[in-house]
Amino acid sequence: MTSTNGEASSMGYEFARVSIKDEKSKPPMIYSDGVFGGRDVMKIVLLVATVTLSCLLFYKSANNPLNMMLFPSNTDCYSSKIINDTFLETVPRKEPVSKLEKVLMNAAMEDNTVIITALNQAWTEPNSTFDVFREGFKAGIGTERLLKHVIAICLDNKAYDQCLRVHPHCYLINATDSDQLSGPNRFMTPGYLKLIWRRMDLLRQVIGLGYNFIFTDADILWLGDPFPRFFPDADFQITCDDYNGKPSDKKNHVNSRFTYVKASNKTSKFYKYWIRSSKKYPGKHDQDVFNLIKSDHHVEKLGIKMRFFDTVYFGGFCRPSRDINVVNTMHANCCIGLDNKVNNLKAALEDWKRYVSLNTTVSETKWNIPPRCGY
Repeated sequence: MTSTNGEASSMGYEFARVSIKDEKSKPPMIYSDGVFGGRDVMKIVLLVATVTLSCLLFYKSANNPLNMMLFPSNTDCYSSKIINDTFLETVPRKEPVSKLEKVLMNAAMEDNTVIITALNQAWTEPNSTFDVFREGFKAGIGTERLLKHVIAICLDNKAYDQCLRVHPHCYLINATDSDQLSGPNRFMTPGYLKLIWRRMDLLRQVIGLGYNFIFTDADILWLGDPFPRFFPDADFQITCDDYNGKPSDKKNHVNSRFTYVKASNKTSKFYKYWIRSSKKYPGKHDQDVFNLIKSDHHVEKLGIKMRFFDTVYFGGFCRPSRDINVVNTMHANCCIGLDNKVNNLKAALEDWKRYVSLNTTVSETKWNIPPRCGY
């Protein structure tokens, strides 16, 4: 055994009781079997140490391969076992996550962003809204890859069962009044309002779990990747039925069916306040309540930075995008009745597919949908 400076190491020689400077300066050790020199004893000690260390390594690896990394200085088999048990007992055990958090974890992008839509039985029927919604992602430019991050929030058991047949990320809101929520629920009916505020409370929970989200109604076609259009420094971003050209102006006529929200303490408090305000303004949906509170003192104090989307990029039947070359979404707003919405969404999707087939930009944009359908 040699050291880095070329001199003999003293460890083995201490055991043999032989001087480092002169191996013959001390008498040999005498055992009952005869006489052994210092070098002989040294060899025996090294041999025993080697066998013991090999046994120790084998024992540690058989019980826990990580022990050698966690406790490299420990050479006693028994004490290593005790320390390892203690270590395992002191590691905090994470509580089982909720069903909602499991769905969020499975669907989230790397930055903890998910895309959320809400469904009931009527919207999940074959060839209805959800089918057209998913078809839009597949036909859009740069959007098909985003479909795997979509979570469908189901408001009744039949919607949930149907969702699971066609989509990987479905979450059922347990509701005692699911029968009332499962039908078409025309605009502003009691069932519609319950659906809206149930959905809002779910979004509040998502923020509380630390997830950013894009909420999108299922009657919205995703025709282009919207992320490049988002304002990087905003907390809350929302589409408009009518856009006045100013992205920070709260006087824009908003449509809350497409929103991008970053999870933070500010947005969590904002959603809680928004939901509480529904009690102050009974009989109103989330969009009306938003318009009533967006400029009040409490919201201003929270410091929420809001931005409003241009209808050129985020269009709808109220005001279709005037440039199909740059459109990201098309919403079936200003359109009453489920069948009416579905038929006109299909027409808009066909317009889009024809545009894509041209493989070039076009100078004129025409949508084959009636203005303010159903009014």
